Amino acid sequence: MVDLRFKHWHPVAAYLYVLHLDGPALAWEYLRRHPEYRHDWLHRLQRPDAAQNWGLRLLEDPTLDARDAHPIWFPDSYGVHLYPDTDPMPDAERFALWRIPGDKSLIHDGVRLVLRVRWPGGRLRLALAPGLADGMAYVYAVRAGADPLVYAQAFTLEMNKLALASDAIPIAVVRPRPALSALQELHTLQALDATLAGASLRDIAEGLFGSKTVARDWHADGALRARMRRLVRRGETLMRGGYRRLAQLAEPVQGRSSSPAKRP
Repeated sequence: MVDLRFKHWHPVAAYLYVLHLDGPALAWEYLRRHPEYRHDWLHRLQRPDAAQNWGLRLLEDPTLDARDAHPIWFPDSYGVHLYPDTDPMPDAERFALWRIPGDKSLIHDGVRLVLRVRWPGGRLRLALAPGLADGMAYVYAVRAGADPLVYAQAFTLEMNKLALASDAIPIAVVRPRPALSALQELHTLQALDATLAGASLRDIAEGLFGSKTVARDWHADGALRARMRRLVRRGETLMRGGYRRLAQLAEPVQGRSSSPAKRP
């Protein structure tokens, strides 16, 4: 059955925002395409406990892409938490929400406030502990774990983002050339949408690389056809549970979102 919601998959420009998404945002892009997730969203009043089956604290509207959606993953995957400093130094830095540049949004995930900041070329998520108020001295906290080096690296990454967000953002920002991995995500999502719309492998190749390239390189056992198979397989795998790795979530023991992907 063809899903008409994904029929407009041809324009590559519609996917360019994907090039600048981080792991949790990419995870949402794959999850929101899952037909059963969309079904649960439409019947969310009858299934109030469905969110945790998908690794979410609350169900989010799947019609919103990662630029507008605010998925709250469960358990939370925020790299850095902010707590009030109970013994501040005289020159301690003070929390100042409105001094952080960029597009800010505050969301309550049922436990705490989550600050999401977006600026050209970057984004940041911070979990704010209860009791933290504007103008208070604060401390950073990360979860303890068996591998402290992994948490230290994640903490350093988030601190670099915070340092960047604290600087003045120029009106015009020159973004670096996207990595090949980002381009792969763009192609994978486009191929996934094409598959959900009922497109053939050859149709997908023409949409991604043009009819001239397909006319020249499309063969029964050719590299281009094999590449389309891999993209479609990867997209379905990520949609059907693989997104959890991007969101840094543990794999569920069982659940609807962990159903195996069909081979293309």
